[in-house]
Amino acid sequence: MQAYSLYTDSELVDFLKSGNTAAFDEIYQRHWNTLFKSAYYLLQDRAASMDIVQDVFVWLWENRDHVVLTTLKGYLVMAVRYKVANFIRHQKVRNTFITENIVPEVTQATEEWVLELKELKSVIASFTETLPSRCKEVFYLSRHEHLSNREIAGRLGISEKTVENQLTTALRKLRVRLGSMSLLL
Repeated sequence: MQAYSLYTDSELVDFLKSGNTAAFDEIYQRHWNTLFKSAYYLLQDRAASMDIVQDVFVWLWENRDHVVLTTLKGYLVMAVRYKVANFIRHQKVRNTFITENIVPEVTQATEEWVLELKELKSVIASFTETLPSRCKEVFYLSRHEHLSNREIAGRLGISEKTVENQLTTALRKLRVRLGSMSLLL
């Protein structure tokens, strides 16, 4: 077995051209850290930096037959910088697209959703006023104070089964009310 760490970059490239995977592994081990640091310095994004370095090495392996290099390290560093520039350019285009196309739609949808939520709360509040007093009290404690059936029963001095029945009644009536409203809409 040859000790590829003893060879120069130029000699490793010659081995690489003949498909020598051990030479490729040595190139990878020798230059990966420098290339990663170069990409990370510019991007401050670990995953993107790793992807870029990986892409450069994949390209090097796939195009090993045609590679004409004077300095391997200089070529790899420039390839990483080129990929970083493309990544940044792509991110700017993507961010511009999102800002111009998606954010306004989300904002409009959110505003519509907030209005619908306010309307729904108003409907539920007016519905709650139509409930009998004990049922209204149980419903309020459950939905506004977020108490469990056991806590409501303890606070009101009634059984958990009564709490459950009152909530079932209130929710059944609310579903009917909301169902009839959706028919009107």
